[in-house]
Amino acid sequence: MDETLLGAMLASTLRVSTPLIFCALAGLLSERSGVVDIGLEGKMLFAAFAAGATGAVYGSMSLAIFAAMLAACLLSWLHGVACVSHRGDQVVSGVALNIIASGLTMVLGIAWFAQGGQTPQLPNEVRVQPWFPQAAQALQGIPVFGPLIGNGLLSHNGMVYLALALVPAVWWLLFKTRFGLRLRAVGENPEMVDAAGVSVIRLRYTALTLNGLLCGLAGSYLVLAQSANFSHNMTAGRGFMALAALIFGRWHPVSALWACLLFGFLDAAAIRLQGVVLPGIGEVPVQAIQALPYVLTVILLAGFIGSAIAPNALGKPYLKER
Repeated sequence: MDETLLGAMLASTLRVSTPLIFCALAGLLSERSGVVDIGLEGKMLFAAFAAGATGAVYGSMSLAIFAAMLAACLLSWLHGVACVSHRGDQVVSGVALNIIASGLTMVLGIAWFAQGGQTPQLPNEVRVQPWFPQAAQALQGIPVFGPLIGNGLLSHNGMVYLALALVPAVWWLLFKTRFGLRLRAVGENPEMVDAAGVSVIRLRYTALTLNGLLCGLAGSYLVLAQSANFSHNMTAGRGFMALAALIFGRWHPVSALWACLLFGFLDAAAIRLQGVVLPGIGEVPVQAIQALPYVLTVILLAGFIGSAIAPNALGKPYLKER
């Protein structure tokens, strides 16, 4: 495999992994606080629609990202009202969020733009652009490392680098700050946290707010960086892949990053394998290639979920003793 192909695969892996990283970190913060988040898919989808609709109407990238984060936060708070305040079933609430987002984005898209649920194409000034295009082009002529560094590492926009930078930031927040200690404690033993005079409900709502902000970044990335508009169900299961990466990474930000990069690599490899002809078999069906990342996600998740130890209070509503 030559360096040009290696650089292209590295670039594709990072681009595809970015929304997974945002979403996995979002789920990690929520589940570390004891709140199961099956609704990552729905939050990311609704955030993508908010970004596409706002960008198309107002022509502002900043407003589009803000609208995406606000929309995802609203769904996170709705999840909190159902599960934290009223102690509802967290899995059912998450599934409901996914259904609401899938249906509501379609209805609003048809009502507002009359394009079959899609939003209009966004102009280039609304979309995020690569940070170092000149540096990436200048390095292309350098043998061996030029394509790998130039195309693989320096051809991306700021949201890719932000996703990578958030991994050590979330690690520091969880394991090196008082807030992180309390957040992890509320996911393990909320009674102890309450006895120490710290509000369990406030901590879980704070985690859900951070969760919504990160899901908003994931959804806005799909519209402002990968595609030029919103289309129905464009998340295509990425929220569930991020949840699988979170479990596969044992609720640790660095391990979750490697899992996201693995799933991103599988997705990027599946794109490269389209049209490949195998001796004695013929051309591999496109549907089989497209299903490859999801099949391997299920296999990896099934193999590691038994050895992954979840936070002790995950999914358990907390009832304050009077």
